[in-house]
Amino acid sequence: MSSPDFESLGIASPVLKAVQQLGYEQPSPIQEQSIPILLAGENLLGVAQTGTGKTAAFALPLLSRIDSKQKTPQILVLTPTRELAIQVAEACQSYARHMKGFHVLPIYGGTDMRGQLRGLQRGAQVIVGTPGRILDHIRRRSLKLNELNGLVLDEADEMLRMGFIDDVETILAETPDTCQRALFSATMPPPIRRVVKKYLGDAQEVSIAAKTKTVERISQRYLMVKGHQKMEALTRILEVEEFDGMIIFVRTKSATVEVAEKLEARGFSAAALNGDLSQSLRERTVNRLKKGQVDIVVATDVAARGLDVERISHVVNYDIPYDNEAYVHRIGRTGRAGREGQAILFVAPKERRLLRSIEQSTRQAIAAMELPTGEQVSDQRVQQFQEKIIQSLEAKDREKFKALLEKLAEDNDISMLDIAASLASQLQEERPLFPNLAPLDSGKRDTGKRDSDKRGRRERGERSSRGERPRKERQRGERKQHDDIDMVTYRMEVGKDHGVMPKDIVGAIANEAGIESQNIGRIKLNDDHSTVDLPEGMPKEIFQHLKNKVRVCQQPMKLSLLGANKPRMRSLDSSAKPKGRSKKPAHKKRAPK
Repeated sequence: MSSPDFESLGIASPVLKAVQQLGYEQPSPIQEQSIPILLAGENLLGVAQTGTGKTAAFALPLLSRIDSKQKTPQILVLTPTRELAIQVAEACQSYARHMKGFHVLPIYGGTDMRGQLRGLQRGAQVIVGTPGRILDHIRRRSLKLNELNGLVLDEADEMLRMGFIDDVETILAETPDTCQRALFSATMPPPIRRVVKKYLGDAQEVSIAAKTKTVERISQRYLMVKGHQKMEALTRILEVEEFDGMIIFVRTKSATVEVAEKLEARGFSAAALNGDLSQSLRERTVNRLKKGQVDIVVATDVAARGLDVERISHVVNYDIPYDNEAYVHRIGRTGRAGREGQAILFVAPKERRLLRSIEQSTRQAIAAMELPTGEQVSDQRVQQFQEKIIQSLEAKDREKFKALLEKLAEDNDISMLDIAASLASQLQEERPLFPNLAPLDSGKRDTGKRDSDKRGRRERGERSSRGERPRKERQRGERKQHDDIDMVTYRMEVGKDHGVMPKDIVGAIANEAGIESQNIGRIKLNDDHSTVDLPEGMPKEIFQHLKNKVRVCQQPMKLSLLGANKPRMRSLDSSAKPKGRSKKPAHKKRAPK
């Protein structure tokens, strides 16, 4: 029995024409199962991870049912991040390119609301946005959902993790009872199941490939390396590893630029991909990767969502993710369509627990890898040098150079071998064929019981000496954090008087600073201000952005360091080793165990 094509699924002819022009041939499993359900007007629960084609799975059938004469919102898509909102909105625009009078409007925080208000006044059939800003418009009555006939929750588990689930339920309560609903999520934790039961009670469920399936065809390795040695380690790996296309994941937007620039300076073809780039620049970068005009893309998690490039053979986690699901999403960029993929994870000695957590989550052991030695790098460079010389032997104008060298040898009574060696020596000056590379202190994985017992006793003693409270006594605003992360307390000029809640602060910081919500520490709300614990070493650019541009509940955040001590900011090189520490300032805290 042959697989169906998009035409046989029954999508509207204008949408089908766009799909065919985009080069789509056969629907993915999630599309094949979801499209008929949504075309029939039924509710849908889709359990599928990133990279399975979810956007087309809900966009194609819902767009097929749009009334182009109706200018009020007919479809609302909720996404956890503004980057994903932009991506979904652009996909809808592409699929609806042959639908006359069609308009889609992305709505998200961090931008001027006036442009969004003008867009809503002009009219749009499809609204794509983040829960917080969508709720702002509903409360302002600038967005009315009374004529909505379709609502999609995309990456619901991510919205839960970022603290948006209450906003999502508030929005769901505003939709008509007759509104068709679809929810897509990679996992189904209890709060998501509760939303499904309440608002999608009769939904048909489509489940596609458990997450562990994604990593089975990907060879995973980790390298234990200290932070300040990451670039040297990465360079050695790139020298000896045979790869086609590669994505290198970092935590911050500024790090994408810095790492890409350093790789370019070392002779590699690299480009940055982050949410600060315009959509046209992001598309250009992805197209360059597809066409082989660039070999390496350095990206953040959100910028790489939905990225599917066949030639990606390797994924390097330059910065280990704090979220296990983010790790699965990252390495899922390779090993597509049955192909083998390679995933390399950099782990600092203090990040061993993160490594073990990832292994437990994926139920797979990640093999340790050895850092390439100077001899391996040398062998690779010599091989490339030889290949380059052999290729140059095909040059058509070699005769005049042969005559020149023969005369040089005769006039100076030197051998041709000596001349060749001298030329080779000059050619390899910038990239030595026999580099003197010192071994890096990578450390060994801690598996000894005695060491772990000692570490446990030491950590318990540290907690006691710091006077940390038991878990049950922590404040409500405090969030779960990971071990071994130094925290610094910041103040922001928003508080209870402004109607702010901990989830608002978490959402703003997670979206604007790229800090995982699990790594945002204790939040304390006061009447006119709040405090929040964030990981030490925040890059200056992110600090300035949070200080001067970010708003929470329509109020400027105005982030500042609590107390008189200056923050220990990182430069653009987020991997730089911090300078020697003096006595810890009083405001610094250690993340709760």
